[in-house]
Amino acid sequence: MHSSFIVGIDNHFNPISLELKMANRHGLITGATGTGKTVSLQKIAELFSESGINVFTADVKGDLSGIAMPAAPNDKLKQRLTKLKIIDYTPQGYPVIFWDIYGKEGHPLRTTLSAMGPLLLGRLLNLNDTQQGILNAAFSYADDEGWLLLDLKDLRRLLEWMQTNATELQAKYGNITSTSIGAIQRNLFTLSEAGGEVFFGEPAFQINNLFQQDASGKGMIHILDATNLINNPLLYSTFLLWLLSDLFETLPELGEVDKPKLAFFFDEAHLLFSSAPKPLLEKIEQLVRLIRSKGVGVYFITQNPADVPDTVLSQLGNRVQHALRGFTPKDQKVIKAAALTFRQNPKLNTEKAISELAVGEALLSFLDENGTPAIVKQAFVVPPQSRIGAISSQEKATIMKHSPFNGVYDTPLDRESAYEILGKKMEDNTKQAPEQKSKGRPKQSIAQTMMNSAARSFGTQIGRQIIRGILGSIMGKK
Repeated sequence: MHSSFIVGIDNHFNPISLELKMANRHGLITGATGTGKTVSLQKIAELFSESGINVFTADVKGDLSGIAMPAAPNDKLKQRLTKLKIIDYTPQGYPVIFWDIYGKEGHPLRTTLSAMGPLLLGRLLNLNDTQQGILNAAFSYADDEGWLLLDLKDLRRLLEWMQTNATELQAKYGNITSTSIGAIQRNLFTLSEAGGEVFFGEPAFQINNLFQQDASGKGMIHILDATNLINNPLLYSTFLLWLLSDLFETLPELGEVDKPKLAFFFDEAHLLFSSAPKPLLEKIEQLVRLIRSKGVGVYFITQNPADVPDTVLSQLGNRVQHALRGFTPKDQKVIKAAALTFRQNPKLNTEKAISELAVGEALLSFLDENGTPAIVKQAFVVPPQSRIGAISSQEKATIMKHSPFNGVYDTPLDRESAYEILGKKMEDNTKQAPEQKSKGRPKQSIAQTMMNSAARSFGTQIGRQIIRGILGSIMGKK
């Protein structure tokens, strides 16, 4: 097994390699539209797979599926190989699993509300602080009662129940107003229309699905079809953040590794950072810093480095910079800033090179075996051995038919959860109401009075936080 792999070849035909032991130090692929970012992602994903490293990536434009099929030789490819003096090129496809939140272009990919937790769900619903507090209380109440929150109808019914019983719940869970409940319900409806009904539920996606290899030892490349998902940027970015959080919470601590267990590619990364509040950005920064010790390398793909906050950018040691165009003073300022993020090469005008790179060319700087960034070099990205562009519907159907997950997630489950339990309670209350009205208010027993008093006393204490996943696990870490 090689300890590194060649990503590019410079103008003097010297290979530029990425060290496997540094692949979990994260990376960044940047460049303007049409300059070759997706092809660079595809090539690096191939090399990870060949090294036995599993890959998860979103396919935003629908053109990554070709990685499953061998490249078709053509004149353009032959010219490229000749120009770079590559003689050991063998077209091949790679083992791919297709996923799709909507279940149309891949296996259905779901999670439960409980697994996502209130913090990320609140971000997804765009809640204010007061509404977030009530959502936290709802999850806490469900935990205390042992009610499962699996899908959106569970949460809708729970909120309805809390609104009806707001007076009884106030001592322990705080003020529950109809206005805030109504706002959350309206946002739940919007989320439902955006695909929440199919995304939340069971059978839920199991993280260990990402850590299988094929019979030859290649890492599986998991591709999430995001061609429709990207139309809801908040759902897209929150889903990927949840997946990263779940990886952190699930995987054991590994420390230094010879190679990562998983490479996670986050395309259109600016969507994660553009509207995130400062506390969430701080948690994302901590997540990126800590997850590498779990054997996960995170690679962000976006148009320019300025899309990524400096606290995160400083942790991305492996860099691929495609061309940026500087037609305006603002563009030129962006190019200058991008150039300054590299370890400078005295033989290369980095700023000038960024604006003049051809399609398929890039500035490369990877960490050496000691973890030190190499000086930036201009290079041609080595052509992928798989097909560039999308495969046909028939080819994808064949791959999915032979997938190890064929049929595993296809049929939704709807076991007893908060929706059914609270529905029965509401029905029982409706039946008991006429009887209680005729008999008057029942007297409490001494035991009931003592229990209620204890509940009120407990309610004056600080309630436990119910933020799940990495964003709760590292809440106290700096």
